[in-house]
Amino acid sequence: MIRIGCHLSSSKGYQAMAKDAVKIDANTFQFFTRNPRGGNAKAINEKDVKAFLLKTEEEDISPILAHAPYTLNACSADPRLRDFAKRTMADDLVRMEYTPGNMYNFHPGCHVKQGVDVGVSYIAEMLNEILTSDQTTTVLLETMAGKGSEIGATFQELKQILDLVDLSDHMGVCLDTCHVWDGGYDIANHLEEVLDEFDQVIGLNRLKAIHLNDSQNPLGAHKDRHARLGEGHIGIDTFYKIVTHPILSKLPFYLETPNDLDGYGREIHMMREAADL
Repeated sequence: MIRIGCHLSSSKGYQAMAKDAVKIDANTFQFFTRNPRGGNAKAINEKDVKAFLLKTEEEDISPILAHAPYTLNACSADPRLRDFAKRTMADDLVRMEYTPGNMYNFHPGCHVKQGVDVGVSYIAEMLNEILTSDQTTTVLLETMAGKGSEIGATFQELKQILDLVDLSDHMGVCLDTCHVWDGGYDIANHLEEVLDEFDQVIGLNRLKAIHLNDSQNPLGAHKDRHARLGEGHIGIDTFYKIVTHPILSKLPFYLETPNDLDGYGREIHMMREAADL
Protein backbone atom coordinates (compact mmCIF):
# COMPACT_ATOMS: atom_id res chain seq x y z
CA MET A 1 0.00 0.00 0.00
CA ILE A 2 1.33 3.44 -0.90
CA ARG A 3 1.89 6.17 1.69
CA ILE A 4 -0.13 9.17 0.57
CA GLY A 5 -1.69 12.20 2.16
CA CYS A 6 -1.99 15.93 1.72
CA HIS A 7 -1.23 19.24 3.35
CA LEU A 8 -3.54 19.69 6.37
CA SER A 9 -4.34 22.69 8.52
CA SER A 10 -2.64 22.63 11.92
CA SER A 11 -4.90 25.35 13.37
CA LYS A 12 -6.83 22.91 15.57
CA GLY A 13 -3.82 20.93 16.74
CA TYR A 14 -2.16 17.58 16.12
CA GLN A 15 -5.01 15.24 16.99
CA ALA A 16 -7.38 17.13 14.67
CA MET A 17 -4.93 16.64 11.80
CA ALA A 18 -4.81 12.90 12.44
CA LYS A 19 -8.62 12.75 12.42
CA ASP A 20 -8.75 14.70 9.14
CA ALA A 21 -6.24 12.28 7.63
CA VAL A 22 -8.40 9.30 8.59
CA LYS A 23 -11.47 10.95 7.01
CA ILE A 24 -9.81 11.00 3.58
CA ASP A 25 -8.00 7.65 3.84
CA ALA A 26 -4.59 9.32 4.17
CA ASN A 27 -1.83 7.42 5.94
CA THR A 28 0.56 10.36 6.04
CA PHE A 29 0.24 14.15 5.85
CA GLN A 30 2.09 17.46 5.74
CA PHE A 31 1.52 20.57 7.86
CA PHE A 32 3.00 24.02 8.47
CA THR A 33 4.92 24.28 11.74
CA ARG A 34 3.59 27.83 12.17
CA ASN A 35 1.90 30.54 10.12
CA PRO A 36 3.28 30.04 6.59
CA ARG A 37 4.35 33.68 6.58
CA GLY A 38 6.55 33.09 9.64
CA GLY A 39 6.24 34.53 13.13
CA ASN A 40 5.65 32.81 16.43
CA ALA A 41 4.38 29.25 16.69
CA LYS A 42 1.66 28.11 19.05
CA ALA A 43 2.86 26.56 22.30
CA ILE A 44 3.02 22.76 22.13
CA ASN A 45 0.06 21.12 23.86
CA GLU A 46 1.65 17.97 25.24
CA LYS A 47 -1.70 16.32 25.97
CA ASP A 48 -2.74 16.90 22.33
CA VAL A 49 0.58 15.50 21.08
CA LYS A 50 0.23 12.35 23.21
CA ALA A 51 -3.28 11.75 21.87
CA PHE A 52 -1.96 12.37 18.35
CA LEU A 53 0.84 9.83 18.75
CA LEU A 54 -1.64 7.21 19.94
CA LYS A 55 -3.98 7.96 17.04
CA THR A 56 -1.24 7.82 14.39
CA GLU A 57 0.02 4.50 15.77
CA GLU A 58 -3.51 3.11 15.83
CA GLU A 59 -4.24 4.27 12.26
CA ASP A 60 -0.72 3.61 10.88
CA ILE A 61 -0.17 7.24 9.88
CA SER A 62 3.50 7.95 9.19
CA PRO A 63 5.81 9.61 8.48
CA ILE A 64 4.52 13.14 8.92
CA LEU A 65 6.20 15.96 7.03
CA ALA A 66 6.47 19.37 8.65
CA HIS A 67 6.91 22.30 6.27
CA ALA A 68 8.82 25.43 7.25
CA PRO A 69 7.21 28.81 6.52
CA TYR A 70 7.76 29.47 2.84
CA THR A 71 8.79 33.09 3.46
CA LEU A 72 12.00 32.12 5.26
CA ASN A 73 15.12 32.97 3.29
CA ALA A 74 18.24 31.32 4.64
CA CYS A 75 20.39 32.90 1.92
CA SER A 76 19.07 36.45 1.96
CA ALA A 77 21.48 39.33 1.42
CA ASP A 78 20.05 40.82 4.63
CA PRO A 79 21.74 39.26 7.69
CA ARG A 80 18.63 39.95 9.80
CA LEU A 81 16.50 37.81 7.48
CA ARG A 82 19.10 35.03 7.53
CA ASP A 83 19.14 35.15 11.32
CA PHE A 84 15.33 35.03 11.44
CA ALA A 85 15.34 31.93 9.23
CA LYS A 86 17.97 30.28 11.42
CA ARG A 87 16.14 31.02 14.69
CA THR A 88 12.79 29.89 13.28
CA MET A 89 14.12 26.63 11.89
CA ALA A 90 16.14 25.88 15.03
CA ASP A 91 12.98 26.33 17.10
CA ASP A 92 11.01 24.13 14.69
CA LEU A 93 13.55 21.33 15.02
CA VAL A 94 13.25 21.46 18.82
CA ARG A 95 9.46 21.26 18.48
CA MET A 96 9.76 18.35 16.04
CA GLU A 97 11.23 16.19 18.79
CA TYR A 98 7.76 16.03 20.39
CA THR A 99 6.88 13.86 17.37
CA PRO A 100 10.20 12.04 16.88
CA GLY A 101 11.42 10.27 13.77
CA ASN A 102 9.67 12.43 11.19
CA MET A 103 10.73 14.93 8.50
CA TYR A 104 11.04 18.72 8.13
CA ASN A 105 11.02 20.32 4.68
CA PHE A 106 12.12 23.81 3.64
CA HIS A 107 12.64 25.94 0.54
CA PRO A 108 16.38 26.70 0.22
CA GLY A 109 15.74 30.39 -0.50
CA CYS A 110 16.63 33.15 -2.99
CA HIS A 111 20.16 34.49 -3.37
CA VAL A 112 18.89 37.88 -4.65
CA LYS A 113 21.77 38.88 -6.96
CA GLN A 114 24.49 37.51 -4.66
CA GLY A 115 24.99 34.48 -6.89
CA VAL A 116 24.30 30.79 -6.34
CA ASP A 117 27.63 30.02 -4.65
CA VAL A 118 27.14 32.71 -2.00
CA GLY A 119 23.56 31.58 -1.42
CA VAL A 120 24.59 27.94 -1.12
CA SER A 121 27.26 28.83 1.45
CA TYR A 122 24.74 30.74 3.59
CA ILE A 123 22.25 27.85 3.54
CA ALA A 124 24.91 25.30 4.50
CA GLU A 125 26.23 27.62 7.21
CA MET A 126 22.77 27.83 8.76
CA LEU A 127 22.27 24.06 8.61
CA ASN A 128 25.63 23.49 10.26
CA GLU A 129 24.54 25.75 13.12
CA ILE A 130 21.11 24.23 13.74
CA LEU A 131 21.51 20.49 13.07
CA THR A 132 22.42 18.32 16.05
CA SER A 133 23.83 14.82 16.15
CA ASP A 134 21.07 13.54 18.44
CA GLN A 135 18.06 14.89 16.51
CA THR A 136 15.62 12.30 15.15
CA THR A 137 14.21 14.57 12.42
CA THR A 138 15.41 14.34 8.83
CA VAL A 139 15.67 17.79 7.22
CA LEU A 140 14.71 17.95 3.54
CA LEU A 141 15.75 20.41 0.86
CA GLU A 142 12.90 20.94 -1.58
CA THR A 143 13.42 20.99 -5.35
CA MET A 144 12.41 24.41 -6.66
CA ALA A 145 11.01 25.83 -9.91
CA GLY A 146 13.76 28.41 -10.45
CA LYS A 147 11.50 31.45 -10.07
CA GLY A 148 13.62 34.58 -9.80
CA SER A 149 16.83 33.79 -7.93
CA GLU A 150 15.57 30.64 -6.21
CA ILE A 151 18.24 28.12 -5.28
CA GLY A 152 17.40 24.46 -5.79
CA ALA A 153 16.02 24.48 -9.32
CA THR A 154 18.77 22.07 -10.39
CA PHE A 155 19.90 18.88 -8.73
CA GLN A 156 23.47 20.24 -8.84
CA GLU A 157 22.54 23.18 -6.60
CA LEU A 158 21.00 20.87 -4.01
CA LYS A 159 24.10 18.68 -4.15
CA GLN A 160 26.28 21.75 -3.53
CA ILE A 161 24.38 22.39 -0.28
CA LEU A 162 24.46 18.77 0.87
CA ASP A 163 28.21 18.57 0.26
CA LEU A 164 28.79 21.44 2.70
CA VAL A 165 26.62 20.11 5.55
CA ASP A 166 28.60 18.42 8.31
CA LEU A 167 25.73 16.26 9.61
CA SER A 168 24.51 15.35 6.13
CA ASP A 169 23.21 11.98 7.37
CA HIS A 170 20.34 14.05 8.84
CA MET A 171 19.55 15.52 5.42
CA GLY A 172 17.52 14.48 2.39
CA VAL A 173 15.53 15.85 -0.56
CA CYS A 174 11.82 16.33 -1.20
CA LEU A 175 11.06 16.23 -4.93
CA ASP A 176 8.15 18.45 -5.95
CA THR A 177 6.75 17.28 -9.28
CA CYS A 178 5.40 20.72 -10.22
CA HIS A 179 8.68 22.41 -9.30
CA VAL A 180 10.95 20.06 -11.22
CA TRP A 181 8.65 20.30 -14.25
CA ASP A 182 8.62 24.08 -14.08
CA GLY A 183 12.38 23.91 -13.56
CA GLY A 184 12.83 22.08 -16.88
CA TYR A 185 12.95 18.38 -15.92
CA ASP A 186 10.59 16.52 -18.27
CA ILE A 187 9.10 13.95 -15.92
CA ALA A 188 6.12 13.44 -18.26
CA ASN A 189 8.15 12.06 -21.16
CA HIS A 190 11.50 11.18 -19.59
CA LEU A 191 10.84 10.14 -15.98
CA GLU A 192 13.53 7.45 -15.93
CA GLU A 193 16.15 9.81 -17.37
CA VAL A 194 15.30 12.44 -14.73
CA LEU A 195 15.60 9.86 -11.96
CA ASP A 196 18.90 8.64 -13.41
CA GLU A 197 20.23 12.19 -13.34
CA PHE A 198 19.03 12.64 -9.76
CA ASP A 199 20.79 9.41 -8.82
CA GLN A 200 24.03 10.41 -10.52
CA VAL A 201 24.10 13.91 -9.04
CA ILE A 202 22.59 13.47 -5.56
CA GLY A 203 21.82 9.77 -5.09
CA LEU A 204 18.35 8.25 -4.90
CA ASN A 205 19.12 7.24 -1.32
CA ARG A 206 18.74 10.96 -0.50
CA LEU A 207 15.21 11.13 -1.93
CA LYS A 208 12.90 10.91 1.08
CA ALA A 209 9.53 12.37 0.00
CA ILE A 210 7.54 13.53 -3.02
CA HIS A 211 5.22 16.51 -3.34
CA LEU A 212 2.64 15.27 -5.82
CA ASN A 213 1.39 18.28 -7.82
CA ASP A 214 0.41 18.92 -11.42
CA SER A 215 1.49 22.24 -12.98
CA GLN A 216 -0.48 25.06 -14.56
CA ASN A 217 2.59 25.89 -16.64
CA PRO A 218 4.41 24.34 -19.61
CA LEU A 219 7.76 22.61 -19.13
CA GLY A 220 10.55 24.96 -18.01
CA ALA A 221 8.30 27.94 -17.23
CA HIS A 222 10.06 28.65 -13.88
CA LYS A 223 6.80 29.91 -12.36
CA ASP A 224 5.53 27.39 -9.75
CA ARG A 225 1.74 27.25 -10.03
CA HIS A 226 0.24 23.99 -8.77
CA ALA A 227 -2.71 22.28 -10.45
CA ARG A 228 -4.90 19.36 -9.46
CA LEU A 229 -3.67 15.98 -10.64
CA GLY A 230 -4.51 15.48 -14.30
CA GLU A 231 -5.65 19.08 -14.78
CA GLY A 232 -2.26 20.53 -15.65
CA HIS A 233 0.56 20.21 -18.17
CA ILE A 234 2.19 17.18 -16.52
CA GLY A 235 -0.86 14.95 -17.00
CA ILE A 236 -2.48 12.15 -15.05
CA ASP A 237 -0.52 9.33 -16.73
CA THR A 238 2.71 10.66 -15.21
CA PHE A 239 1.26 10.48 -11.71
CA TYR A 240 0.10 6.91 -12.33
CA LYS A 241 3.69 6.09 -13.36
CA ILE A 242 5.10 7.77 -10.25
CA VAL A 243 2.90 6.01 -7.68
CA THR A 244 3.55 2.63 -9.32
CA HIS A 245 7.27 3.15 -9.91
CA PRO A 246 9.38 0.43 -8.24
CA ILE A 247 11.52 2.99 -6.37
CA LEU A 248 9.22 5.99 -5.98
CA SER A 249 6.24 3.95 -4.77
CA LYS A 250 8.16 3.20 -1.56
CA LEU A 251 8.31 6.91 -0.68
CA PRO A 252 5.61 8.98 1.04
CA PHE A 253 3.55 11.24 -1.27
CA TYR A 254 2.15 14.60 -0.20
CA LEU A 255 -0.52 16.43 -2.23
CA GLU A 256 -0.32 20.22 -2.35
CA THR A 257 -2.89 20.70 -5.09
CA PRO A 258 -5.51 23.50 -4.93
CA ASN A 259 -8.17 21.47 -3.12
CA ASP A 260 -10.44 21.24 -0.11
CA LEU A 261 -10.42 18.15 2.11
CA ASP A 262 -12.94 16.27 -0.06
CA GLY A 263 -10.90 17.08 -3.16
CA TYR A 264 -7.78 15.68 -1.54
CA GLY A 265 -9.77 12.57 -0.65
CA ARG A 266 -10.69 12.08 -4.30
CA GLU A 267 -7.08 12.45 -5.44
CA ILE A 268 -5.88 10.02 -2.76
CA HIS A 269 -8.50 7.49 -3.87
CA MET A 270 -7.47 7.95 -7.51
CA MET A 271 -3.79 7.34 -6.72
CA ARG A 272 -4.56 4.36 -4.49
CA GLU A 273 -6.62 2.75 -7.25
CA ALA A 274 -3.74 3.17 -9.70
CA ALA A 275 -1.22 1.76 -7.23
CA ASP A 276 -3.39 -1.27 -6.46
CA LEU A 277 -3.89 -2.31 -10.10
